[in-house]
Amino acid sequence: MTIHSLSEGSFSIDQSKQFVPFDPSSDSLKERARGSLLVEVQPFVVETERDILLLDTGLGFTENDGSLQIHHNLVRAGINPMDVTKVLLTHLHKDHAGGISIEHQMIHTYQLSFPQATYYVQRKELEFAFETGFPSFILKELEILQHTDRLVLLDGEGMLDGYIHYRVSGGHSPYHQVFTITENNEIIFFGGDEAPQLHQMKNRFVAKYDYDGKKAMELRQAWWQQGQQEHWTFLFYHDIKSPVVRAGQ
Repeated sequence: MTIHSLSEGSFSIDQSKQFVPFDPSSDSLKERARGSLLVEVQPFVVETERDILLLDTGLGFTENDGSLQIHHNLVRAGINPMDVTKVLLTHLHKDHAGGISIEHQMIHTYQLSFPQATYYVQRKELEFAFETGFPSFILKELEILQHTDRLVLLDGEGMLDGYIHYRVSGGHSPYHQVFTITENNEIIFFGGDEAPQLHQMKNRFVAKYDYDGKKAMELRQAWWQQGQQEHWTFLFYHDIKSPVVRAGQ
């Protein structure tokens, strides 16, 4: 399997849940609002023998010409965005789901960003997003999921095409899910916001921003231990320095 990190940049985020661009070479986190966190935002694309998998969709930012940043990042990785076959969504918070759709500027309606792909999300996560709304969820970007035949709603735990395992983990948000992709004895694990950074895997860290911080911490500990034993490749969505890590080496 081939992995590409599709970084959208570094950001600080505080209790307002606004993502403010951050340049590590010139900005200081101390000058940002109290309690600010420094994160990278980086979806991943994984090329397998059967699929081109997109793991979460980023913030949905656009370039000056109105085209999606994630489309540009895919092209730079040598991938036509129209060739993405599956979009695997851990959850629908705006920094993970902003690139699900893009607004058509002329008619002000939203269309799927990856019209040839099938989107996968937990059924209860979609319901929860519309019950909760702003600021964690941007509903106008998600509404198209309620009307498209390109969506598969998942319930709990299962397998996709015999090699992609999904499971509701429920630590960061109530219906957050994680994915394990297994092909040719290689295992890739994507934990979204429950395994967001390498240092959180190695330390007992309870995050205040998690729905169930203790559960998320315990899950990270278990995944890291198993990953070391089985040599998983971890994909860390919010890690500035180490987005892709092969454990146990």
